[in-house]
Amino acid sequence: MARIAVIGAGMGAMAAAARLAVAGHRVAVFERGTTHGGALQRRERDGFAFDTGPGLLHLPAVYRDLFLKTGRESLERCVELSQVDPASRHVFADGTAVSLPNASRAGVLAALDEALGAGRGERWSDVMNRARAAWDATRRPLLEEPLRPDWRVLGRDPYPAVRRRGLFGRGKGPTTATLAEVARRELADPRLTALLESHALAYGFDPRSAPASAAVLPYMEQTFGSWYPRGGMRALADALYERCLARKVEFEFGAEVTGIVGKDGRAAGVELADGRVCEAEFVVAGIDSVRLVELCGDREPWDADDVRPEPVPGDRATGRLTVCLALRGARPADAVHRTVVHAPDREAELAGVFGDGSGQRTPCERPTVTVLRPDDPSSRPDEAHEAVTLTATVAPPGPVDRLDEEVVAAAAERMAERAEAAVPGLRERVLWREVLPPTPETLVPGPALAGRDGRFLRPGNRTRIPGLYAVGGWSHPGGGPAHAGMSGAIVAGLIVNGDDWQGST
Repeated sequence: MARIAVIGAGMGAMAAAARLAVAGHRVAVFERGTTHGGALQRRERDGFAFDTGPGLLHLPAVYRDLFLKTGRESLERCVELSQVDPASRHVFADGTAVSLPNASRAGVLAALDEALGAGRGERWSDVMNRARAAWDATRRPLLEEPLRPDWRVLGRDPYPAVRRRGLFGRGKGPTTATLAEVARRELADPRLTALLESHALAYGFDPRSAPASAAVLPYMEQTFGSWYPRGGMRALADALYERCLARKVEFEFGAEVTGIVGKDGRAAGVELADGRVCEAEFVVAGIDSVRLVELCGDREPWDADDVRPEPVPGDRATGRLTVCLALRGARPADAVHRTVVHAPDREAELAGVFGDGSGQRTPCERPTVTVLRPDDPSSRPDEAHEAVTLTATVAPPGPVDRLDEEVVAAAAERMAERAEAAVPGLRERVLWREVLPPTPETLVPGPALAGRDGRFLRPGNRTRIPGLYAVGGWSHPGGGPAHAGMSGAIVAGLIVNGDDWQGST
């Protein structure tokens, strides 16, 4: 039995802790905040409750596997999960709207044909078929296995090239296309382009620079479905925390780690802000790569052959502006759980979030807004009220002072105005609102993507320092609840089976 110190109580860290505890190790988690769950937080006030991080779960099999292998109770025994149907409704710039069924490729094709015109569904389906090929080619090395020493093979984009048509179309198209180029060449409809690119934007990716393989993001959602836990995504975090406690994982909150202790060239524990040193045979760091580098002092956890620990400039994580709305009036029976109201000026939005090429970022006046209206009694005080959450992807803190109260209030008002396309009469129903601006602690890490010479990969879970491992959204295989859960499984596999372990079969 080894002593293992885990830094942070996010989803990836807790996933690793639960698996390691079941394997017989003594695990202690040190979290500098006051609670667990990382980005999966919930705001509560006056009987209303709002998810302030991810609002839906994709790839639920990750957590089904975790709960199965860490205890006798299944995920569904611990969390009440339901499929969201329709999976989403999209309101485009021209006023066209379409509701997409959950986990039904044929249904999506039919819905797009009916709403956007004959042939649109087939165009979308063709792109999803190529996304499936990219998924099949990279699923194991990109999501289920430790990052390979020859990780540069993932720098090649697995999205299949499309044969050109016409007199000079004997060759294939370029294999280094961006997602935006895929949309332009293969979809040729601004509404389908908005649909494809909105998935990248939601994860903080600029479709103008993201690889074509980013098409796997809507493919995963469309294939494996969108799920909502009763009690919000926070209920999933609570269930994992309870599973950790049941497996004798020790948690200490308000415990900031200020350094990683070394001995004989390997990680040997952690030093806390109060001066204590907690010895351990292994250290698992569920924190961002910049902070981990700082904790290592003069020892580098990664080098150039391990994948850069920070995305290149221009691909840094984005922020999320969240508006929690307490509404008077009941939620209509036919209300859609998630509606995406697309920006009328795509270029202005991308320039505002990612920059216009000159480093300038002017906030978009009419951004893409995601509206969440869960049919969950735990989110509202009674049936005569409704809780609605609005989110928009924005530039990270820095280029624009998003913490300025007047700037944030004006942005929130514009988001509410946009959201009326999903909730008619929204602003007249508002009892109160709470605006949560982006902060450095709430930056959005995206999942790892193949292609673009590895620019969209995350640092490996193994580090150059023996006994030190990285877990969670800022390490392989990247951010999002499902990817964080997979990261925890990889790190647990490395510690239990040794650093030459290459993943489960």
